[in-house]
Amino acid sequence: MEHPPVVDPAPAAEAARTLAELDEQVVHCRACPRLVAWREEAARTKRRAYLDQEYWARPIPGFGPADAPLALVGLAPAAHGGNRTGRIFTGDPSGDLLYATLHRLGLANQPHSTWRDDGLRLHGVRITDPVRCCPPDNKPTPGERDTCRPWIVRELLLMRPTLRAVVALGGFAWQALLPALAAAGWQLPRPRPAFTHGAHAVLPATDGGPPLHLYGCFHVSPRNTYTGRLTPAMLADLLAEAATTAGLR
Repeated sequence: MEHPPVVDPAPAAEAARTLAELDEQVVHCRACPRLVAWREEAARTKRRAYLDQEYWARPIPGFGPADAPLALVGLAPAAHGGNRTGRIFTGDPSGDLLYATLHRLGLANQPHSTWRDDGLRLHGVRITDPVRCCPPDNKPTPGERDTCRPWIVRELLLMRPTLRAVVALGGFAWQALLPALAAAGWQLPRPRPAFTHGAHAVLPATDGGPPLHLYGCFHVSPRNTYTGRLTPAMLADLLAEAATTAGLR
């Protein structure tokens, strides 16, 4: 079935009644011309190591079960990682560490993530990004972030019945998440909590439902892991705490 290109995420996201429908709509988004051009250029030129591979070169949907009580939120797909493999945090060093840690904690069935159909399954965890296309220099503009926001707002709304904890991987994710969480039905503390590794804020639900626990974690990018700013032990400890809070451990 052919799908028309999405040029305005807001009505397309609002129309989705399930996460599967939302994910299907996400991959047809062409709302940000700069990001569309960049993701397709990366797929055309490729990296030398991947010249024989066909790049995904579309927006990346979230990954993980629809009833997950824990969500991990990154920044955006990597040009030669998720943009190549078709799955978030897959095919690059950031994903190598993240999925190995989730496997160690019993939240993934295998420690490696190489391609979108490699058999990886997550247990009680869904991973997503506030920006669904790879940006130049890994830096989306504020306008691109805001244009993409309806996707993650709808994702959070659809997860509300089971979602109990969210981990923001990096300061960009933290800042992008705060307005999305407010739009999805959670109250933000005043003043707004600042990002740091290990930050923890409890957000009451506006409808009187269970609160949401928001955690901050340094991003799993090589810039942090290769310098020791984020160690595997630091990541494992924080994800274990978030998983326990979410009722997974």
